[in-house]
Amino acid sequence: MEHILVVDDEDKIRQIIRKYAEYEGYLITEAADGREAVELCRKNDYDLIVMDVMMPVMDGFSACEEIRKQKAIPVIMLSARGEEYDRIHGFEAGVDDYVVKPFSPRELMMRMKVVMGRNGNVKPGDTYKKEGLFVNFISREVFVDEKKAEMTPREYELLFYLVKNRGVALTRERLLSEVWGYDYAGDDRTLDTHIKLLRSSLGEYRRFLVTLRGVGYRFEA
Repeated sequence: MEHILVVDDEDKIRQIIRKYAEYEGYLITEAADGREAVELCRKNDYDLIVMDVMMPVMDGFSACEEIRKQKAIPVIMLSARGEEYDRIHGFEAGVDDYVVKPFSPRELMMRMKVVMGRNGNVKPGDTYKKEGLFVNFISREVFVDEKKAEMTPREYELLFYLVKNRGVALTRERLLSEVWGYDYAGDDRTLDTHIKLLRSSLGEYRRFLVTLRGVGYRFEA
C-alpha cells in the first residue's frame, strides 16, 4: 500500500484529498505546515508528498528543498497561483508535478498515479556504472572518477531519465514532458541549457550524452 503525505494548512483541503486517496487504497498521513512535513520525512518513508506552496512556519518550496536533502521522495505541489515563474521555481526545487487550485480531486488522483508510476522503478540499491561514472538512483548521488558531482535537482532528474532510457532516442518534447512535467510551458532552450550544465558536471563522460540533430538526445555508453 502506497503511503502518501498530504501537507496543507487548510484542513478542508487535506480532508478532500484524504477522502479520494483512501478510496483509491492509499495510506494517508497529514501535516499542517512545511516544518512538520520535514520532521515527518526525517522519521518516516513516503511514496509521495502532496504539498501546498503557501503555508505558515515553512512554505512548500523551502520544505521540498529540505526534504530533497534527506530523501528522494516524489512531490506534487499545490498552489493557488499558476504563473509560469511559480511553476519553474517549483520544478527547480525538485517538484515532480504542479497542480493549481482549485483542482479536480479526480485529476489529482490521476497525477499521483502518474508520478508514483514514473518513480516506481527505482528500488533501494539501484545503481548504474560505466567506466568512471557511477549513478545511485535512490540516494540521488553521481560520482565521476570517485568524486561526487554537485548538480542541481533538475540535472539529477535529467541524467537519471537519460540513463534509465539509455540507448533510446529521446525527443526534446519527451524530455521536457517527462523531466519538467507534461504541462511545462517553457521552450527547449531550457533543455539545451541543462544539457550543457550536465555535460560540464560529467567531465570526460560528457561523451555519453549524444546530440541527435533535429530530434533530441540519447545516453549512449
